[in-house]
Amino acid sequence: MESVRSTSLHSLDLDPETQGSIWPDKAMAIKNFVMDKSAGAVSTVLRRLSGKKGDDEEVATQENKEDVESHQEVKTEEASQKASEKFAWNPLGYFKFTRDADDENKVEQQEVVNDLLQPIVAKGRIILYTRLGCQECKEARLFLYRKRLRYAEINIDVYPSRKLELEKISGSSAVPKVLFNEILIGGLNEMKNLDDTGKLKDKIDYLIAEVPSPEAPLPPLSGEDDESNSGVIDELALVVRKMKESVPVKDRFYKMRRFTSCFLGSEAVDFISEDQYLEREEAIQFGRKLASKLFFYHVLDENEFEDGNHLYRFLDHDPIVSTQCYNIPRGIIDVKPKPIIEIASRLRFLSYAIFDAYTSEDGKHVDYRSIHGSEEFARYLRTVEELQRVELQGMPKEEKLAFFINLYNMMAIHAILVWGHPAGALERRKLFGDFKYVVGGCTYSLSAIQNGILRGNQRPPYNLMKPFGAKDKRSQVALPYPEPLIHFALVCGTRSGPALRCYSPGNIDKELTEAACLFLRSGGFYYDLNNKVASVSKILNWFRVDFGKNELEVVKHASNYLDSKDSEALLEMLSTNQLKVTYQPYDWGVNC
Repeated sequence: MESVRSTSLHSLDLDPETQGSIWPDKAMAIKNFVMDKSAGAVSTVLRRLSGKKGDDEEVATQENKEDVESHQEVKTEEASQKASEKFAWNPLGYFKFTRDADDENKVEQQEVVNDLLQPIVAKGRIILYTRLGCQECKEARLFLYRKRLRYAEINIDVYPSRKLELEKISGSSAVPKVLFNEILIGGLNEMKNLDDTGKLKDKIDYLIAEVPSPEAPLPPLSGEDDESNSGVIDELALVVRKMKESVPVKDRFYKMRRFTSCFLGSEAVDFISEDQYLEREEAIQFGRKLASKLFFYHVLDENEFEDGNHLYRFLDHDPIVSTQCYNIPRGIIDVKPKPIIEIASRLRFLSYAIFDAYTSEDGKHVDYRSIHGSEEFARYLRTVEELQRVELQGMPKEEKLAFFINLYNMMAIHAILVWGHPAGALERRKLFGDFKYVVGGCTYSLSAIQNGILRGNQRPPYNLMKPFGAKDKRSQVALPYPEPLIHFALVCGTRSGPALRCYSPGNIDKELTEAACLFLRSGGFYYDLNNKVASVSKILNWFRVDFGKNELEVVKHASNYLDSKDSEALLEMLSTNQLKVTYQPYDWGVNC
């Protein structure tokens, strides 16, 4: 029998009649009082008991009791820091409170949100023209934010057709450029000059009172300059669509097991033979061609496609794909799969644009609300649909590293936008293991990408099993050996994690080294010469097998990415065996 999954963490409604308590008629008042007071506690207990585990769930259980307790200790400090840093990086508002956060945490978060700068309500529209990697563009965004001005951004690298529009308006393609309705304000220096002379207030008053004229540039339109909307229709996909309508799909028994939503090979051969006017043997060959293009598969992977009583299942009918994969909202797309190198390049480009526009300069703070409403993210969602049947075999190591690191980081953002930031260890387990994409016909969770692909199919921390079994097709995609520096590049939405950045295959080794240096030199590793104590990020403890055979080798490995002076002092202490290593508490709070 196929495994039955437990109730989702999102659906826990307490029914007083099912709690098994029998109350005397004369104690109704006491009953109501006790139920009111205990509802929260009972909900918490039930929530702890209702976690579910998927068939291929390989969860990075990067937490323990010590981390949960330390997270509670840093909440108040982090909240006060955010409130005091009004004019440093701050998103317009945390987009969504975690559903199951305790009352104290909700009150604390609400105080921080109320203290954020609220945008000015205006009838007009601000357009900001930018491009990727532009420092003045970042300063222009921050300037508008500090002035409480909401704007629509047009990145001329993302929307190349708007470059001509910008040249027509301003006479050049230099950025940044700001427009209030149809009036050109200018670049960053012009805005600062207007502010210094007091004239910017008049412009803002005009913006508040006047609606845009028909001549004013429009914000980016959905699907504008989007290559994911293009492609050649796959004739095989059209055949499969008709096949789904004709071949009986239902739950069936095979080898003493029950399989949901599957069809018989013989019935598929009947359809193909009639639809394509083929002899039976030719129809079998045609069916194998469909299976090789990942439209369906044998429920036990016993063969590619055969006539007879073998059971097959369409990819989008797979119970895990249909319930846990979030890049297949419209079913299998009808466009022929594009080369993975091309799709990876576009995803990298979109990731770069999102990180450039919606994260702080140091990459440690993410404006989730703005990402959620951006056209760049909408384009990203359309692009990841193209991964459903893509071919991953033969992908060079550098391309594979950059692709899966960038996909992991964007996938984590997507998961937080859909589910909210996890409140505790069980919800983190769910986020790492149950939020998936279907890539190349296989399902990938965050944990599968990290531990299965990028770590060369190594056991997650505190787990006994490897992510991929011997017959798992995903093991053919995995790196041949772990790449330790990926731990300084993967960002799962926490405060103690590395900075967000985009990685390219041409410079992946250099960029990973830079990420390691940045992470370790900015708090991930520090030591006290007097007390001979080193304080190291918990990440190096969780994944110590990737860095060395023992603690000494792990510290030596990390010392390679410190300043030369610090590295020499550290190695000298190690040579005398006098160094004591401690691990920093991990802050699981959201990186907004």
